Amino acid sequence: MLSVSDLHGYYGASHVLHGVALEARAGELVALFGRNGAGKTTTLASLAGVVTAPRGSVCVDGEELASLPSYERLRRGLSLVPSGARVFANLSVEENLGVVPPRAVDNGAAWTVERVYHLFPKLGRLRRSAAGNLSGGERQMLAVGRGLMANPKVLLLDEPSEGLAPVVVQAIGGLLRQLKETGLTMVLAEQNHRFALRHADRAFLIEKGSVQHERRRTSSRAARRCSATSGSEPVPGRDGSGTAPAQGGAHGDE
Repeated sequence: MLSVSDLHGYYGASHVLHGVALEARAGELVALFGRNGAGKTTTLASLAGVVTAPRGSVCVDGEELASLPSYERLRRGLSLVPSGARVFANLSVEENLGVVPPRAVDNGAAWTVERVYHLFPKLGRLRRSAAGNLSGGERQMLAVGRGLMANPKVLLLDEPSEGLAPVVVQAIGGLLRQLKETGLTMVLAEQNHRFALRHADRAFLIEKGSVQHERRRTSSRAARRCSATSGSEPVPGRDGSGTAPAQGGAHGDE
C-alpha cells in the first residue's frame, strides 16, 4: 500500500531526514516512535508533501507521489492529521468537515459527514458549534474526522494523544481499533511509546532522521524494552490502556 525509500527531508537548509525507508501494508497500523526531535513529524510531513523532500520515493498502491505537491498527494490518497488537534476555530464543526475535497471511491466505503458523526456521535450533537469552542479531545476527534473526509488510502496521524487527558487517550486507542476494522491503512507518529506499540502492527524506531529498528507487535513487557531502547519512558497516565469506547462511536472529552 505505502512504500517509502531513501527519503531525505529538509527544513530550509537543515537536512533533517537521512534516507528514511518504511512500508505499510494494506490494513496495517504502522507506528513511528523515538525521541522528541528524532524526525517522526518531519517524516509524516514529507510523505504528505508539506516539507521539502527533494530525494526519495513515496509510493501508494504502486503510484509514485514524491514529485507531486501536497494537494495532489491528498487527491491520490495520502491524508495528514497534524499534531495539536488543529481545526479552523471560526468555522463550525460541520464546516470544518466540509473543507476537504473527497477522493472519489467506487466501493461504497466513502466517508461522509454522517458517517463521521456515526463514528463520533458527540460531533454530531455539536455540528453547529464553532470549532474554537470545543475541548481538546473534541478538537482531536474533529481533526481525525476531517482527515477521513478525504477518503484516504493511507491516514497519517501525527501525535494524536498529545496533551490529552488519559480518558481521551483511551478513546483514541479505541478509535484506532475501529478504523483498523474498516481496513484503513494508517501511519502513526507518537512520542508515547507504550501507546504506539500497543496499537501498532509494526513499529519503526527513528533516531537522528533515519530508521534504526523495525519491531512487530509486542507484549507490554517488550513494549517497555522498546521504550528503553528509544531512550525515554512513556508519559505516565497516557499509555492508551483501558477498554474500547462504547458501541456506536468513539467517545471522549478532555
